[in-house]
Amino acid sequence: MTETTIGIGGAAESTDMVLNIGPQHPSTHGVLRLRIVLDGERVQHAEPVIGYMHRGAEKLFEARDYRQIVMLANRHDWLSAFSNELGVVMAVERMLGMEVPERAVWTRTLLAELNRVLNHLMFLGSYPLELGGITPVFHAFREREELQAVMEEVSGGRMHYMFNRVGGLKEDTPAGWTRRVRDAVASVRSRMDVYENLVLGNEIFRGRTRDVGVLSAEAVHAYGVSGPIARASGVDFDLRRDEPYLAYGELRDTLKVVTRTEGDCLARFECLLEQTLNSLDLADACLDRMAGLAPGPINQRLPKVLKAPEGHTYAWTENPLGVNGYYLVSKGEKTPYRLKLRSASFNNIQALTELLPGTLVADMVAILGSLFFVVGDIDK
Repeated sequence: MTETTIGIGGAAESTDMVLNIGPQHPSTHGVLRLRIVLDGERVQHAEPVIGYMHRGAEKLFEARDYRQIVMLANRHDWLSAFSNELGVVMAVERMLGMEVPERAVWTRTLLAELNRVLNHLMFLGSYPLELGGITPVFHAFREREELQAVMEEVSGGRMHYMFNRVGGLKEDTPAGWTRRVRDAVASVRSRMDVYENLVLGNEIFRGRTRDVGVLSAEAVHAYGVSGPIARASGVDFDLRRDEPYLAYGELRDTLKVVTRTEGDCLARFECLLEQTLNSLDLADACLDRMAGLAPGPINQRLPKVLKAPEGHTYAWTENPLGVNGYYLVSKGEKTPYRLKLRSASFNNIQALTELLPGTLVADMVAILGSLFFVVGDIDK
């Protein structure tokens, strides 16, 4: 007579499991792959694997002239298209030593803040959705549609506005447009308490996000994290205030840099919400100033072939998701010799290697969603 011992699952108890989240997965905001090593339900190691959407934008910049590169810059963060265009035209204008008309400066500032609200509303709606709350996303898209309508009216585009030009903007705003913008801003502001009551007032949401995914200020500096994610960890840095561009120097009294010290998922969501409210205030301040401006040009006349003088410059802006920078090198030709893009999401997503180890698989989606990234902005 022989005796046989059968073990069920015994071999797996001391074995780490490697799990791929993505590249096609509902929680990844796009084509991102997370390679995580699990010990039971706890994450031991996490590695973001990027590059699935890589289009080589930085090399394509070198084969396009200074008018055409605006189209490429527009697309890497598809939720912040206007702000992306702004950075690249500011770099070219700086190389040329070009002054932009005052009306263009204030209109650019207004459109940049409207674009910021559109970006933030997407995440204010989609983040609760990832945690199981479907209602907020319907509210977010209703608000977005009101602002999209005025953005589409002025530029002709809903996502890729293509409204910036070297020297100003494509054309003047339509008659009565500023009044319609003011109405849209007031309408959106009147319903923003939905996110305060429906999301932040929800004990399940707070339970899933408080003290989860805590990012230290030291890690923020080490990984080059910026934007609302950095400010939620107590890093008080905002280019609009600290190195003003466009009309932000004159909006100091209205601009409020929102910070938190907790550094968790809840703090990141709260920063995003308060930043949205402040952007609506900034939009109103821009409209007030634009109402008092004298009639004038909205752009500069440019030569048929635009060439930047030989040299190099770096222009950075406070994009909705963080610091966005363009390092432009010119050899005096009509195309850039090099144009290096520093995108916010690329640096921010690296912090996952710091945030995920030691957390539960159930909290992984909450942490991932709270980083508010766009995959095209990572892969470029």
